[in-house]
Amino acid sequence: MPTPPARNAILLISCPDQPGLVSAVADFIRRNSGNILDLEQHVDSELGAFFMRVEWELEGFGLSDGDLASLFQADVAAPLDMRWQLHYSDRRPRVAIFATREGHCLYDLLSRHQAGELDIDIPLIVGNREDLRGAADRFGIPFHHFPITRENKARQEEAEIALLEEHDIDTIVLARYMQILSDGFAARYPNQIINIHHSFLPAFAGARPYHQAYQRGVKVIGATSHYVTAELDEGPIIAQDVIPVSHRESVADFIRHGKDLEKVVLARAVWAHARRKVLVHENKTIVFS
Repeated sequence: MPTPPARNAILLISCPDQPGLVSAVADFIRRNSGNILDLEQHVDSELGAFFMRVEWELEGFGLSDGDLASLFQADVAAPLDMRWQLHYSDRRPRVAIFATREGHCLYDLLSRHQAGELDIDIPLIVGNREDLRGAADRFGIPFHHFPITRENKARQEEAEIALLEEHDIDTIVLARYMQILSDGFAARYPNQIINIHHSFLPAFAGARPYHQAYQRGVKVIGATSHYVTAELDEGPIIAQDVIPVSHRESVADFIRHGKDLEKVVLARAVWAHARRKVLVHENKTIVFS
C-alpha cells in the first residue's frame, strides 16, 4: 500500500509590520521540535502590514493540535497583534460546485480532481438547471437540482445552505453558475466562495462581454477568479490571466479563447485556495507561491 502523506501544519499570518516577526514564529516552531518545510513572507510598505505563510512537519512536533493553537496565541500572536489561521494538510477542503448550463469549467475541475491535481473533496454538485446532471453522473458525484425564480429564491437558498451544512461544505466554487447569490448567502461564506469571471476585471460588465470586446477591437482576452462578496464581481481577486487576440479572429474565436482561460484561471484559484496559499487583507489577496 502507498505510504500516506506526511501531516503538516500551515499558518497564515497578518499583522502590523515590526522587527522580529519571522524569528518569533520560527523560534516558536523550533522550540517545539518542528521542522519548517516552507516559509514565505511579504511586507506591504504602504499599509505597514506583514503577511506570512509557514508550513512545518508535525511528525515529532511537541504540541497537540489543541495546545498548538492556544500556545501560539498566547506566546506569539497576542504580543505581536497577529491575526492568524491554522490549517492541517490532512484536512482537505470540502467543495460544492455550483453550475448552470456551460460545462467547460465543471468538466475541467472534475477531470483535474479525478487526476489528483486538486487536493479537495467534492461531495456534491448543485445546479439551477438540469443540463449538467450527466457530468455529475459521469464522475459519480451526486447532483442536486435547485431551480430558482424571483419568487422562490430565498427558500431555495435556505434549502441549499441546509444541504451544504449537512455535508460539512466549507468551500463553494461557482463554475459558470449563472445566478447571483443573495447578500446573505455570500456573507455566510466569507472568502469561501470562488467565482470565475469572463474578463480581466474590471472590464466589459453586463451581457455579451465577448461581443463588446470584439466591437472595441481589444488585443487581449482575459479571465478573473475572485472570492464572492455582496458587491457583484468586486471581491478579492485570486488569479487572472490574458492571451493575445487580433483583428483576424471572430467572436467565436474570442469565446473559444475565453473558455480556455476561464478553465485554467479557475483551476489555479481553486488549487491555491485548497493549498492554503491565499490570505485576504481588506479587499486584496496575498497569494503565496
